[in-house]
Amino acid sequence: MGHWFSRNIVEPGKLPMLLALTSFILTFLVTRTIVRLIRAGKGPFRNVSSGGLHIHHVVPGVVLTVIGGFGAVGSDRHGFGAALFAVVFGIGAGLVLDEFALILHLDDVYWTDEGRKSVEVVVLTVALVGLTLSGFSPLGVDDMTTDERQDRATFILTLIVNFLFILITLVKGKFRMAVIGTLVPFVAIVGAVRLARPGSWWSRRFYPRRHRARARSRIRTYRHDKRWTKVRRRTQDLIGGFQERVPGRGSTPS
Repeated sequence: MGHWFSRNIVEPGKLPMLLALTSFILTFLVTRTIVRLIRAGKGPFRNVSSGGLHIHHVVPGVVLTVIGGFGAVGSDRHGFGAALFAVVFGIGAGLVLDEFALILHLDDVYWTDEGRKSVEVVVLTVALVGLTLSGFSPLGVDDMTTDERQDRATFILTLIVNFLFILITLVKGKFRMAVIGTLVPFVAIVGAVRLARPGSWWSRRFYPRRHRARARSRIRTYRHDKRWTKVRRRTQDLIGGFQERVPGRGSTPS
C-alpha cells in the first residue's frame, strides 16, 4: 500500500517529506489548541513542570527533531523506517517552531507581539515545503534543461546569479521575499529590483545622498505595511490565538 501510494500519488522519494509536513502541521495545530485551552483554564490540560521548573514543549521537540533527523539520514528513503522517522521529525519540528520566538529572544514571549514570529515562521515553513513538494527546487535549478545542467559553466552561473538576487533582496530588508526566492527566483528578482526598505543595510549604504530614493522607499513601505500588516496580524491572531485576552493569566502555557 505504501509503495503504491508513493509511486502513484506522490513523486518518488517525496513521501517522507509529505509525511513530515503533514505531521508538522497537525502537531502545530494540536499544540496551539492545547496551549489556548490551558491559557483559558479549560479542559484537562495543564502546564508541565518538574521541581518548580516550567518545561516548555520546545524541549521534547528538540529531542524528537534530533531523533527523527538522524534516523532519516541513516534510513532508506523508500522504507518504513524513513516514513516513521519523517513523522517523528515533523512532530519535533512542529513543537520547536511553535516556540521559535522564545528561542530567538531567549525570553518567554509566547503571547506577546514578539511571539507572533513563531506563527510567521511556521507559515513560511509550510509554504516552502509545500513548494518543494510541488516540484520547485532551490535557486530555480529546476527551470534548466537537461543540456543546461550538463553544461557546468551555465549551471554554476545560474546558481550564482540566482543567489545574488536572493542576497540583494535580503540586504534590502525583504526577508520573506528572499526566503521564498530560494524556490521561486522571480520573487527574488522583484525584491532585488525594487527599492530597499528603510533601515536596511542597502538603504544605509546606498541611499544617504539619494533623497528621492529614501522618500519613495518610506512612502512605499508605509503603504505596504498599512495594507498588509493588519491582514498579517489578523491571520496570526486566528492561527496563534493572540486575540484571546484572558485576565489574570500572565504565564505562558506550554
